[in-house]
Amino acid sequence: MSLSTLDWSIIGFFIVLTLFVGIYLSKRASKSITDFFLGGRQFPWYIAGISMVATTFAADTPLAVTELVAQNGISKNWVWWNALIGGMLTTFFFARLWRRANILTEVEFISIRYAGKPARYLRLFKSVYLGLIMNVAIIAWVNLAFVSILTVFFGIPKEEAILWAFGVCLLIGLYSTLSGLWGVAINDVIQFFVAMTGSIALAFFVISSEKVGGIEGMKAALPASSFDFFPSIGENIEGVMSIGLASFLAFIGFQWWASWYPGQEPGGGGYVAQRMMSTKTEKDSLLATMFFQFAHFCLRPWPWILVALAAMALYPELSADDKKLGYVMAMRDFLPNGWRGLMLAAFGAAYMSTISTQLNWGAGYLTNDLYMPLTKRDETDQKKLVTVSRLMTIFLVIVGCVVTMFINTISGVWAFIMECGAGLGLVLILRWYWWRINAWSEIAATIAPFFAYGVCKLLLVHVHPVFGMGLLENPTTFFITIAFTTIVWLVVTFATNPEPQEHLKAFFNRVRPAGLWKPISGQPSPSVAGRVGLWFSSVGLIYSALFFTGHLILQFYDRMAYSGTAVCLFALLFFIMLRYGTKENEPDVSKVSDNL
Repeated sequence: MSLSTLDWSIIGFFIVLTLFVGIYLSKRASKSITDFFLGGRQFPWYIAGISMVATTFAADTPLAVTELVAQNGISKNWVWWNALIGGMLTTFFFARLWRRANILTEVEFISIRYAGKPARYLRLFKSVYLGLIMNVAIIAWVNLAFVSILTVFFGIPKEEAILWAFGVCLLIGLYSTLSGLWGVAINDVIQFFVAMTGSIALAFFVISSEKVGGIEGMKAALPASSFDFFPSIGENIEGVMSIGLASFLAFIGFQWWASWYPGQEPGGGGYVAQRMMSTKTEKDSLLATMFFQFAHFCLRPWPWILVALAAMALYPELSADDKKLGYVMAMRDFLPNGWRGLMLAAFGAAYMSTISTQLNWGAGYLTNDLYMPLTKRDETDQKKLVTVSRLMTIFLVIVGCVVTMFINTISGVWAFIMECGAGLGLVLILRWYWWRINAWSEIAATIAPFFAYGVCKLLLVHVHPVFGMGLLENPTTFFITIAFTTIVWLVVTFATNPEPQEHLKAFFNRVRPAGLWKPISGQPSPSVAGRVGLWFSSVGLIYSALFFTGHLILQFYDRMAYSGTAVCLFALLFFIMLRYGTKENEPDVSKVSDNL
């Protein structure tokens, strides 16, 4: 499809604006690696929060939602909606601690929490695993999604689309290299508003078109079960995600805390931790994370879901593998001139936001947690470290582009990662709140899931087919992996020595965590009941707001009474807890300091 002059003008303006921001902020990023990777820890909560939201809006995100809805209706979004529970846990139990730790990267946490060679090797391993291997996999996945968009929208061969994607990726690498996290974050803010405007406009044009006939026309064209918000447990209903009770419990009761998954790490991690650590204050860190959870789960999904539902009716001929392309086809067929260019800019914005973040925090791991420990560089020569950081960014751009050419799909990798991280999440949570966790605990919890998963998939699948099924079909392998991993890391924890007392005291003084620290602090553990109340009420508030918004948009006015009542009740509970439940005494570190 050819674009109008207006479309190209909008796209060109967006590219020029992106480069201008990178060049304008280049001096600020050149001062030190703290400025390059954390913006000098000067982000207000709204910049950090919007940046988190923009990063999770990748080019593949609307396509993935479209595919989920096409498979099983709205209810299949619980595949990712369940992550809100862990996200709000991060908000109230970890956001302040990440900022208080005063570290440069998530992986650096290992060096302040653990000591000795196990900590050193664990830090080096994670810097490569997260900063290079996992990072490149994500970049390749997002590149492929962008290639799919270009292929469908313009009708060009995949090889040509890959070249265009590489060109954009190099452009992203340019401004990420110049401006560091400040450029990434400011462009994130611009990209977020462009992407949201484009998504809402697309939903409006598609739903209001004659072919769809508005909300009522769409509801008449699709099975009623497609509009159900909850999965059907144990029943086979057309259009609804039908899962067993065990699978539902796996998602709601286990996955959000037990599994490690990029962007949804229990306790926070990756780019979410980076944004929390980049804020001005601990309060900004908490507010940024809270805004992220609200926008990610409540504000942003419905424009995508509306287009996904319409695409089911508009393009029934699409095969199961191509259902996700219904979103791009709707862009192509229903957007007028000008809006088409804006929507392409929006997809480019989503793509650029995710890639720039991956490049920046990935380079942070490779510089701060690999290069510096291996070369034993101190932080005196900040200019040189910034140069190394920029070289690492360019390196990731090149490797990411090369890997993209050798894969067709890595969707199965994500299921593999989720199940091979089962059980690790609890250690990532408890290392903040229990003094007895040591480096060997985390090493064991990292390795054990791969062994359990391998045994189930390679050996036990011959005994019973349930061991070869995915998490949605049957969670038996998932539960076994969690149980095995938990037993292994607990045994390893008590079979090995705790971290040195002096190291634990230094960590306690620095972070002031609550929880089981009495042997180190010499004081009773402060109550966390207030935070538990805030966590529970905020989860209920956002879920009920999500359902209320959906009922309003889809004109299910009878159901709005229930979801609206839930919003009011959870909002009341949340503000009561905010007013009376947050006055918790922090540990008195002066008593610990006297013993050092």
